[in-house]
Amino acid sequence: MKNPEPKIVIEHLIKIYGEKPHAALQLFRSGGTRDSILKETGNVLGIADASFTINQGELFVIMGLSGSGKSTLVRCINRLINPTSGCIYIDGEDIAHVDERRMRAIRLTKVSMVFQKFGLLPHRTVSENVEYGLKVKGIDKAKRRQKALETLKIVGLGEWADYLPSSLSGGMQQRVGLARALATDADILLMDEAFSALDPLIRREMQDELLRLQKELHKTIVFISHDIQEALKIGDRIAVMKDGAIVQIGTPEEIITQPADDYISAFTEDVNRAQVLTTESIIRPTIPVILEQDSPSVALGKMSDNVLKHMCVVDTHGKPVGMINKQGLELALENGKADISQLMQTDFPQAKTDTSLEDTFPLYQKGLPVTIVDGEGKFQGLLELADVLASISNGNN
Repeated sequence: MKNPEPKIVIEHLIKIYGEKPHAALQLFRSGGTRDSILKETGNVLGIADASFTINQGELFVIMGLSGSGKSTLVRCINRLINPTSGCIYIDGEDIAHVDERRMRAIRLTKVSMVFQKFGLLPHRTVSENVEYGLKVKGIDKAKRRQKALETLKIVGLGEWADYLPSSLSGGMQQRVGLARALATDADILLMDEAFSALDPLIRREMQDELLRLQKELHKTIVFISHDIQEALKIGDRIAVMKDGAIVQIGTPEEIITQPADDYISAFTEDVNRAQVLTTESIIRPTIPVILEQDSPSVALGKMSDNVLKHMCVVDTHGKPVGMINKQGLELALENGKADISQLMQTDFPQAKTDTSLEDTFPLYQKGLPVTIVDGEGKFQGLLELADVLASISNGNN
């Protein structure tokens, strides 16, 4: 993300369950562990001094096994669970210490939540379910109906507005829950295991739908999951929790390639690295040939100096227009040809920096390295098949 701005800031957040939370808090601050605190006080350490920032427009995944504290953490963000200690800033306001009246207003205007079990009202229509938050806000019937229909159309359920939830499949019901959260126009969307109750195929479809909506709406989303594949697929960044503590925060590629410890490594050992890693993560910057500036002899010199068999030809704006190879250049110079445009191959494979390594495999059928470009189409480097295979095999060493 470019120039990220913090939307949510968590500082030293601690949650302790039990009848003696403050005694347990002192034990924790004195170095007590979750097990020792439970043994001495009977209290459970739910969140162990978590501090991190979630940026505006970020899809931030919090993941971990059952009992890791991830659901407790997300429920602290909207104060469905009150923290024992620490601060939770939303747009600079510490909502951990506001009164319940102010917190209700924040839930109505800034933070919406999508639950695992859908949470739909069975005797109300799909539209009425989506309207519910708007009704609580006091918006009149006609306006909330219009907003509900607009939001249902966004999630692909525009024709189902007047049906009861029981008429819908599980995936469709989850879309209704998502529409209900979106209808309030809250900047922050909390999703607690939102897709885990769905069948695998429907779950993948909902993941794709969420990514599509995020590109369009740019919400700040905090997504809770126990599934590493899901986290790696949808997350801009991922926080991995264990025993109430955050073990590592990073991008999917950082989690895969730079695991903080053996716990993270164990989480990711069965992950298909080719699906997670992008070309940008392994590309080697490569010098190009500049059309109408570099002669064949200059190009050959660049290739020899950099030990290259192929080079990309770019225009004066840095955008790829062709590919040349060393053998062809040497032959052209022997025959006295001096025009790069006549020597280059214009049909060559290209991919963007955010393309997964898996998606590059078909591009190597031409026997050429893949030219990598950024979002503006400017040359970033060449990617050899050997580099792709090496990056994937490194995770299995």
